[in-house]
Amino acid sequence: MNLKKAAAEKAVEFIESGMVVGLGTGSTAAFAVEKIGELIKAGKLNNIKGIPSSVQTEMLAKQAGIPLTNFDKDPVIDLTIDGADEVDENLNLIKGGGGALLREKVLAQASKINIIIVDESKISKRLGEKWAAPIEVIRFASAVEERFLQSLGAKTELRADEKCRIVVTDENNWIIDANFGALENPDELARSLENRAGIVEHGLFIGLAHKVIVASESGIKILEK
Repeated sequence: MNLKKAAAEKAVEFIESGMVVGLGTGSTAAFAVEKIGELIKAGKLNNIKGIPSSVQTEMLAKQAGIPLTNFDKDPVIDLTIDGADEVDENLNLIKGGGGALLREKVLAQASKINIIIVDESKISKRLGEKWAAPIEVIRFASAVEERFLQSLGAKTELRADEKCRIVVTDENNWIIDANFGALENPDELARSLENRAGIVEHGLFIGLAHKVIVASESGIKILEK
């Protein structure tokens, strides 16, 4: 069983005709985009409008036949489906492994309901046990913000691709992956990061998930606050 696909297809069941839907980024969210497109083509979902969280997702949505909109036309999203790199016991998240954390957080904050889809390997007791926190920075400030992150105890790495080229986000910024280890107080860390002018956004999604759909070999489980 493809666990990511199973979680994605369960999440799509919550979409109703007429909704504005936030479309997440990454391999798990891609299954949701594909399923939404199938339901539109089959006439089972009508008058759906999507807002993609990345250029990559925009391309996938167009290929799937999902009509797209934007915040100028539709400033409120009814429901967003997205993945996560890590989920703690309070349903806080680390996101940004795919580099789209800034737009993903914009969508999450603009949404009435956020549904996160993961397989069971992404569940942790505390954030940071399995994943570094992606920090999106402006290029001008990358060195100073990296030193700041190190001063907070993080091991840092400027994100690069397999050819050692610095990864550039859709908003033309860079990403520093900051490994703090297991976080005792993710809320406090989030506030510290948000006070830095050179940090555009961070991958700590605190209190934004309404439902987390977890797929395992034994079946689907839905976690809610």
